[in-house]
Amino acid sequence: MTATQTTSNIRHRILWVTMLMAFILYLDRICMGEIVKSVSFNAELGLNKEQIGEILGAFFFTYALFQVPAGWASDRFGARPMLTLYIVLWSVFTLATGVVSTFAGLMAMRLLCGAAEAGAYPTSMALIRKWVPLEGRARACGLVSLGGRIGGTLAPFLTIWLVVSLGNWRTTLWIDGVVGLFIGVLFWRTVRSSPHEHPRVNTEELRLIGHPETEKPLTGAEFRRALVSFAKSKSLWCNSVSQALQNLGWGFLITWLPTYLVEEHHVEQVDGGILLTYVLAFGMLGQIAGGYFCDWATNRFGLRWGRLLPMTSSMFVCAAAYFCCPFAHYTWMLVTCCAVVSFCTDLANPALWAFMGDVGGRATAAAGGWGNMWGNFGASAGALLVPWLLKVGGGDGKTLVFFTLGGAFILAGIILLPMDATKKLLPDDDTLSCAKPL
Repeated sequence: MTATQTTSNIRHRILWVTMLMAFILYLDRICMGEIVKSVSFNAELGLNKEQIGEILGAFFFTYALFQVPAGWASDRFGARPMLTLYIVLWSVFTLATGVVSTFAGLMAMRLLCGAAEAGAYPTSMALIRKWVPLEGRARACGLVSLGGRIGGTLAPFLTIWLVVSLGNWRTTLWIDGVVGLFIGVLFWRTVRSSPHEHPRVNTEELRLIGHPETEKPLTGAEFRRALVSFAKSKSLWCNSVSQALQNLGWGFLITWLPTYLVEEHHVEQVDGGILLTYVLAFGMLGQIAGGYFCDWATNRFGLRWGRLLPMTSSMFVCAAAYFCCPFAHYTWMLVTCCAVVSFCTDLANPALWAFMGDVGGRATAAAGGWGNMWGNFGASAGALLVPWLLKVGGGDGKTLVFFTLGGAFILAGIILLPMDATKKLLPDDDTLSCAKPL
């Protein structure tokens, strides 16, 4: 029998269930954006726009704030127990959101949801590092992110359909929460924190993965030293600042593009949402293409340039697309430019996240949380920056917006250049890499 025939495929099952986790992660994250628009929600609670804005924004505050501590908890106690706990917690808080009836209660639930979801992607980075060989990590990161993109794209349609079909916003949240709990159970049954802990992984699969040795957990004292290393690492700062600038540019698509289409191109509000879905769908393709691009580049040019090439080239193409937007007088031209931004932003993401597994070692989840934290701060800043630019720019406000977003992507591409995936964040970490050398 060939090695392929005798090799177990548990790593594939773990990748699929992690994609499913990312799907429900984004579904539960985005569903409130549609629920607050529903007739049943507004008829029952009667909140004003400021209160609704505070409820929607509360999630991202704790989501950014808890990235690093949630990542460290996974490095300390293992990916399997911690990510299962995170799934269960945010599912329970989603259920509870459908129970509360006050502004304070909704605020509390969204803050708690943000804190619980914060550890999801950092922990998945650590899981991929343990289960996927180096030459396939970027593709694995792209697939997990694809699960989130699918959830985010379907969330508006599924949420509206459930609210209308069931006639009540609360039941929709209860269904989302129960589905999340089911996925949490499935994750626990399928996943182990490392391959050597899984009873169904055979010797051939261990050899293929790289036969990783047991790693000691990242203690509290080591976590404090890791934070110092993070703060001193030029490569991690390059990655983190680039994430912030990239999300500042990409965030326009999901926050202001539908409004821009309605106000400047005079499309119907429903059509604006449909066009946004088309734009984001190109991001799904980018996640898949980016994984293959990064793994090919890594095998062809080595680890440092293999990670840099997909990221820097994507940032510059995004900039060029945004620079064309002020001159896109037809709706389809503007949508095409924005679709290029969506595709190339997600083309860079697999390399960006694979970098964390390259340099993070036993602190991969904490390092991933560090970068993701700055990325979310960038997205938040972008949502505030656009209306300010429109105001100060006057008649040329939209040109100023697109040129600023394009400039952010250029800066992101330049800042990435000193990044080096071969330099570990914890140089004294004597544990073995969970991957075969190239």
